[in-house]
Amino acid sequence: MAMLESGEDYIETIYLLKKKGAVYSIDVAREMGFSRPSVSRAMGILKENGYITMDEKTKEINLTEAGKKKASEVYDRHKTLTTFLMKTAGVSAKVAETDACRIEHILSPSTFKGIKKFVKESK
Repeated sequence: MAMLESGEDYIETIYLLKKKGAVYSIDVAREMGFSRPSVSRAMGILKENGYITMDEKTKEINLTEAGKKKASEVYDRHKTLTTFLMKTAGVSAKVAETDACRIEHILSPSTFKGIKKFVKESK
């Protein structure tokens, strides 16, 4: 099942926050600038689709294996595209980050594969 762009953003945010420690819905809301009810709804969808689990007592959010895999893929696209845009377009890291976040969701796998190859070979 294909994940919507917003789902990919949530999963990537959880993935990055997890690197710093425990993650709760409030952390995701703060990081993304969304309301708690919006985040709560999204967490329910991610849970239903098997990407996250939520501890019933503490409400800590954890990525499932499928969630980790998907988040890792999204993060890889984001970082690769950021590097690509900085190298080829000469834009700042901030502009590249913003644009990469938009592009990462619509790029075909074959185009991304070519960009990744380019970035790897141009190091």
